[in-house]
Amino acid sequence: MAAIIDARSREIEEQRERALRALLSRPLMTADHRVFGLVRAHADHLRDWLARECGWVLRVEREYARLLKRPADVMDSRRGTAGFNRNRYVLLCLALAVIEREEVQTTLQRLGERLIAEAAAPELAATGFAFTLDKQTERRDLVQVCRLLLDLGIISRVAGDEQAYINQSGDALYDIHRPMLSALLAGDRGPSALTGADDGDCEARLRALVAENVPESEGAQRTAIRHRLARRLLDDPVVYLDELDAEEREYFSHQRGAMCHRLATATGLTAEHRAEGSALVDETGDLTDAPLPQQGTDAHATLLLAEFLATRMRAGDESPVPHAEITAFMRAAARDHRKYWRKAAQEAGAERELASAALNHLEALNLVSRHGETVRPLPAVCRFRLGESRVQQQDLLADL
Repeated sequence: MAAIIDARSREIEEQRERALRALLSRPLMTADHRVFGLVRAHADHLRDWLARECGWVLRVEREYARLLKRPADVMDSRRGTAGFNRNRYVLLCLALAVIEREEVQTTLQRLGERLIAEAAAPELAATGFAFTLDKQTERRDLVQVCRLLLDLGIISRVAGDEQAYINQSGDALYDIHRPMLSALLAGDRGPSALTGADDGDCEARLRALVAENVPESEGAQRTAIRHRLARRLLDDPVVYLDELDAEEREYFSHQRGAMCHRLATATGLTAEHRAEGSALVDETGDLTDAPLPQQGTDAHATLLLAEFLATRMRAGDESPVPHAEITAFMRAAARDHRKYWRKAAQEAGAERELASAALNHLEALNLVSRHGETVRPLPAVCRFRLGESRVQQQDLLADL
């Protein structure tokens, strides 16, 4: 009997770990997600754990589950949706406003027409934003926004094809799922409730959207610090001590062992501690939304640059690296590996594109930080060392 009870306990813990990992990687989860049943079954436990450890609220409804995550740093430029630039984010916000006023369905063409009207607002025009759908690039931007909404479950495709719309040879019809739309915002207040709270300051507006009321008592202040640190450990690739304020650094230096153990036990992550900071590492890669690439020219270039920067740090040189030096390194790497890299990497100026893409990957993983025309390697980059490369013919063909 004891063996049966132990096996059942392990099964429950494994189910809770799977559900928690799924919520961390998919904070807005539709009912058709493969782990949604586990989230509903263990909703009470997950709600209590997330509230206690992170101060996050979990809502579980029949149609969806929503983990209302609060970022530790709202101005962290490393966060965001892959492939999205300023224009696409503006279009996303406008598209959500348009969809909220639509009925049960909409089409790509109708959405585009409504967005043109919204984009003509004087407030947007004053910022230099323009959207007319006259160019194929603008239609691609709109399609990328719709594909993100499809991925989030806010809309679902009924008929049609987005590529046909880009080529101006067709359209697409979507159902609108209002429960998912209403669950999208993670703040306690809507943007329209912030009038006069930001004076046009973007950072102040973002902070007001996610502001939390923390009592003045010493215990409440310590709990708020613990929540901020837990959020960074679960959300960020690595937490450096020198990025924390004095109170956070003092708390973390005394509590990080116990805190990381609790978080790692519940999520299946592995805690790593160094003098410079700590990280919760996912050995499976499932919770890594910006992993180091593993195949192709960009992957090899990124790993080579990581090793180049790590070698400098291991030798005791932690000084910022000029962009010109990184570009020169990438130019030499393209020459040394010309047999294996795509042909375009040998063209004039290609080294700048390769360097920019590699730095974007490393910055997203908090392995480097950029300061004007220099790049500062961060301690965690020393975790990476380029192993023996394997050349596969199918990868070479795919990369041409």
